[in-house]
Amino acid sequence: MEVLPLLLVLSFWWSRTLDSASADSIIHIGAIFDESAKKDDEVFRTAVGDLNQNEEILQTEKITFSVTFVDGNNPFQAVQEACELMNQGILALVSSIGCTSAGSLQSLADAMHIPHLFIQRSTAGTPRSGCGVTRSNRNDDYTLSVRPPVYLNDVILRVVTEYAWQKLIIFYDSEYDIRGIQEFLDKVSQQGMDVALQKVENNINKMITTLFDTMRIEELNRYRDTLRRAILVMNPATAKAFITEVVETNLVAFDCHWIIINEEINDVDVQELVRRSIGRLTIIRQTFPVPQNISQRCFRGNHRISSTLCDPKDPFAQNMEISNLYIYDTVLLLANAFHKKLEDRKWHSMASLSCIRKNSKPWQGGRSMLETIKKGGVSGLTGELEFGENGGNPNVHFEILGTNYGEELGRGVRKEEPFVMVSENVLGKPKKYQGFSIDVLDALSNYLGFNYEIYVAPDHKYGSPQEDGTWNGLVGELVFKRADIGISALTITPDRENVVDFTTRYMDYSVGVLLRRAEKTVDMFACLAPFDLSLWACIAGTVLLVGLLVYLLNWLNPPRLQMGSMTSTTLYNSMWFVYGSFVQQGGEVPYTTLATRMMMGAWWLFALIVISSYTANLAAFLTITRIESSIQSLQDLSKQTDIPYGTVLDSAVYEHVRMKGMNPFERDSMYSQMWRMINRSNGSENNVLESQAGIQKVKYGNYAFVWDAAVLEYVAINDPDCSFYTIGNTVADRGYGIALQHGSPYRDVFSQRILELQQSGDMDILKHKWWPKNGQCDLYSSVDTKQKGGALDIKSFAGVFCILAAGIVLSCFIAMLETWWNKRKGSRVPSKEDDKEIDLEHLHRRVNSLCTDDDSPHKQFSTSSIDLTPLDIDTLPTRQALEQISDFRNTHITTTTFIPEQIQTLSRTLSAKAASGFAFGNVPEHRTGPFRHRAPNGGFFRSPIKTMSSIPYQPTPTLGLNLGNDPDRGTSI
Repeated sequence: MEVLPLLLVLSFWWSRTLDSASADSIIHIGAIFDESAKKDDEVFRTAVGDLNQNEEILQTEKITFSVTFVDGNNPFQAVQEACELMNQGILALVSSIGCTSAGSLQSLADAMHIPHLFIQRSTAGTPRSGCGVTRSNRNDDYTLSVRPPVYLNDVILRVVTEYAWQKLIIFYDSEYDIRGIQEFLDKVSQQGMDVALQKVENNINKMITTLFDTMRIEELNRYRDTLRRAILVMNPATAKAFITEVVETNLVAFDCHWIIINEEINDVDVQELVRRSIGRLTIIRQTFPVPQNISQRCFRGNHRISSTLCDPKDPFAQNMEISNLYIYDTVLLLANAFHKKLEDRKWHSMASLSCIRKNSKPWQGGRSMLETIKKGGVSGLTGELEFGENGGNPNVHFEILGTNYGEELGRGVRKEEPFVMVSENVLGKPKKYQGFSIDVLDALSNYLGFNYEIYVAPDHKYGSPQEDGTWNGLVGELVFKRADIGISALTITPDRENVVDFTTRYMDYSVGVLLRRAEKTVDMFACLAPFDLSLWACIAGTVLLVGLLVYLLNWLNPPRLQMGSMTSTTLYNSMWFVYGSFVQQGGEVPYTTLATRMMMGAWWLFALIVISSYTANLAAFLTITRIESSIQSLQDLSKQTDIPYGTVLDSAVYEHVRMKGMNPFERDSMYSQMWRMINRSNGSENNVLESQAGIQKVKYGNYAFVWDAAVLEYVAINDPDCSFYTIGNTVADRGYGIALQHGSPYRDVFSQRILELQQSGDMDILKHKWWPKNGQCDLYSSVDTKQKGGALDIKSFAGVFCILAAGIVLSCFIAMLETWWNKRKGSRVPSKEDDKEIDLEHLHRRVNSLCTDDDSPHKQFSTSSIDLTPLDIDTLPTRQALEQISDFRNTHITTTTFIPEQIQTLSRTLSAKAASGFAFGNVPEHRTGPFRHRAPNGGFFRSPIKTMSSIPYQPTPTLGLNLGNDPDRGTSI
């Protein structure tokens, strides 16, 4: 009860504010609008409101206005209302009317010196014709044309010349003044073009019906040929209705080309016109520049435009007419002109003018205001608004939208390999089609004797019911009687049979799945593939462990080495021997103890099993791919979630899965699981719009495509890379059929001929043409079976070469490290005397020369059986006999003598002659110590001990050889 009085008070206060503003304001403008242009008035008021809020343009001043509506075809009323506005006192007059009243307002504005900004308006969106607004060079021309001139004649002539048309027909609606294209008609007649004119009545259906009633078949065919090239000069609503009617009555062919010219066509109109038409369509309309930066779309310099006008998503902005845009820019232009006058302090106050009195004087400040307006310019919703010397706006942009929407697609089918495919596409010639369905259609045509022409369904769909009860796709073409036959991979369903007729099935149908076959992947370390990383780690650890155990066993129970053996049982040698036996290369360390042999026997058996297993598996890993898919049926597909899958949105497969998946009485849970995956994100995530998109998605991504099994099998057979395989149901629950209009008399005839083709085997011959049994690819194998068993390539053994290269690099590095270490160790030797080299072979010959007179069979010591006897060179009685070996004195010699068992007893005593020249000291004193070392027979010896003490010199008169009781004893010096 308290809200209503409050609203009344506020309303009363606002009304008084407007009245006071009208009385006190020095800026007042008048506007005259056509009575049918209510939106012009809304935009005009919005523009004034935006400018009154912008203090940067008019500062403290505000714009007031007076608006009146007139009948656009009544010039007297327009002049009378304009006089009333002038009597109130206005600075400028804005009008948005038709050409009928424009001339009268121009004369009045010229007489009263009131700037008149004229915005030409057409009735109900019909294209404009040139108005009778005359221009003169006199100074009394006060009318400015805000909208650019009509360039319709020039645009039509240019487009027709570009397409090289010689024969065409122009359709125009009842609101259009045909005199507007008289200039075009004159020019084309001079060029010899055949141009026909036809007016489109308001009742288009009656017009078309009259044509069929009055014309004979021959005349209709000629008329249909004339319609192949047509220009439509009409408002968008009439154009939509006219195109729909002629398409439904089959008056236009698939190769037609129509041009629609209208400045007032918006984006919504374009989409609707394209959807309803067939053939080629070209649309010519006026366009306006839009700022690329979205945030700047509502800003023009220092002025902000209301979002309802500049936001393309706003419903009001989407339905704006071109005259609305020019009205807003006109108010903006006037506001800037008023701002200029206020800055220059050349303001002329408004005067109350009377049009009735004969002696009425014009406004004295009219000329100054007109010049200020003409010199100004603004950037608004229509782009740059400015005036030339003749008072017209020269800025206009046209947009030509061309489409091959129907001409590229053809007539009567939906393309689906291998049912319908384009076989020939030559520029300037109709497309030719091929495929299994085309072969069936040709077989029917040859037998029944009919001809046909083909076009593809405009929306590329098979057909499904819409929310408004209509059908789209191929079925929709039959329902709207635009086609007589619908043929492709079209399945027979109950819903489709309710609106169209089907022949008997000519091929069985089942749902299949297309998946990508596992490809062969080459691993450069395929040599390691037979064993996994954990097994390789265990083997490496076992080698180290067994090597350590062998070393420990030999350390606890040292083996008896053979004479002359140059090996030892070190940890390094034990590891090397175990590794060598593992890779079947043998070893050098003799192991004679029972425990060690038991250990090595078990190790060799282990190595045999491991190497045999590795060798057996290596070939398989180098030649074939071991990756296999676990999806082998629809049940397997439905149970997994790693590979997403989907189908064509709103297709028969989509509806089939949806119905079964949402049916609570369905026994098989497979369909419910599949429906959850297919319907993810309301079907937009995993589904595609066309089957070709699904096939490409499988080939280049992780995806499975659920579609017709016949289509998928053809794709898998003919894939050049054999990268697909298919799975599906073996039971066919539906079939493919030929669709006809409901009640078509051809259904029974087609069905009977299809049965004859199946019975004679001709249908099977057609099937084998497109689905050969012995194709190049295997349809059902999930692995790549196209691989040939040839030689292995370098990629398979790249890892082996990498391992070899790593070993070479590592060995070279160790060699350099050893060289550096030896040089560093050798640099620490104090003197060269400690590093002398002894030729032991030469020493043996010298010793043997002393024993040449011994009659014993062993008077010489063979270098193969004895290394060197212990000698004390200084005890020789005759020095001259040993001059040649005197250089061996004072050298730190460390040698060892080994005497075989067969000469043990004979080598205990030397010959008498030899004994006269040698003296042996106390051998045991010189066998031990840090100077003990073993060296090969007959070679050069370099002492490894750098700091040694000299051998004590003990001269004895006689030679005494005492080797002790050890027959294998060795002696060191």
